[in-house]
Amino acid sequence: MTAPRPEIGLIIVGDEILSGKRADKHLPKLIELLSARGLQLGWAEYVGDRPERITETLRRVFASGDIVFSTGGIGATPDDHTRQCAGRALGVELELHPQAEALIRERMQDVAREQGVPYEPDRPDNIHRLNMGVFPKGATLIPNPYNKIPGFSVGDVHFVPGFPVMAWPMMEWVLDRSYAHLFQRGAYVEKSVIVFGSMEAALTPLMEQVEREHPAVKVFSLPSVDHPTLGRHIDLGVKGAPEAVDQAYPLLITGLQALGVKLGPELVR
Repeated sequence: MTAPRPEIGLIIVGDEILSGKRADKHLPKLIELLSARGLQLGWAEYVGDRPERITETLRRVFASGDIVFSTGGIGATPDDHTRQCAGRALGVELELHPQAEALIRERMQDVAREQGVPYEPDRPDNIHRLNMGVFPKGATLIPNPYNKIPGFSVGDVHFVPGFPVMAWPMMEWVLDRSYAHLFQRGAYVEKSVIVFGSMEAALTPLMEQVEREHPAVKVFSLPSVDHPTLGRHIDLGVKGAPEAVDQAYPLLITGLQALGVKLGPELVR
């Protein structure tokens, strides 16, 4: 029997997201990165900076078996708690990763050179910056192409900075390096039709029939009440492997025609 495919999840850490000071951009970007590889996001969670809640979330995630990306909170300021919470969730000590230390020191030398000042490795602020390389024992590194300061992975849980310019190429690197065997390019499609003048409740029996007769697909219904060009409508369709969708979609259309509803454009994505 084929093992079930793990779900892919996203955790966005930071009070600034929950307060509205910053708008989250990671969710749509990860969906885009996954879609390009024939994958889907299974779930996402927003978590503030309270250490107890971060630890509780990570403890559950580590036990889930899911592939998870966590963004934010891995810096070295007082409101950055993710590294410490990951250690507590795992029940392991934190330690300065030797490769991370080398990369951080290399970055500090680069900055000193750019500023035209000598590199002072023992200066207190430079010593403090090494905290960004303190990870749970056994962690592996995620390279950061923007400024060399790495993220880290523990199993299938991957920790990246909150800054999109850093996080996005790091997430892409993890996907391509560790999960290429899961990619399904060209193996997933959504086909739908715009339905006017009907309510979801009236369409539910047809949706149930399509899923009952074609269990390999999922039916989706996306109502809109104020679309700028289509007005009130329902985007009704099926999604799954192309061959399964091709078999199920005609039943959906035939059923809609039998109901006498007005149909608009068809969409494939």
